[in-house]
Amino acid sequence: QVRLVESGGGLVQAGGSLRLSCAASGRIFRIEVMGWFRQAPGQERELVASITSGGTTNYADSVKGRFTISRDNAKNTVYLQMNSLNSDDTAVYYCNAALVLTGGLYTRPYWGQGTQVTVSS
Repeated sequence: QVRLVESGGGLVQAGGSLRLSCAASGRIFRIEVMGWFRQAPGQERELVASITSGGTTNYADSVKGRFTISRDNAKNTVYLQMNSLNSDDTAVYYCNAALVLTGGLYTRPYWGQGTQVTVSS
């Protein structure tokens, strides 16, 4: 019913930048919140950043001042601009959307398949 497709991951040197994109499609009535999580090997999945439909943002302390989340509501797309990357940012990054389906009543979370970000030192 809903697909979240991420793109933009890859290998980058420390200090470099990457931009992730995630486009949601399907029977979507409204997307409340979109965000990015990440999971490094042996660690739990953690919130990186989120943004509401009204543009309110939230960031993990570890990425504040380096990462910027934005979204295009007309395209159901969320972006994550990542600057000053370091090895601690190496992880699989997952897109998340809390949304209401067409004809639905409740907000439910959906996940993308994940995209690998590797920062070499």
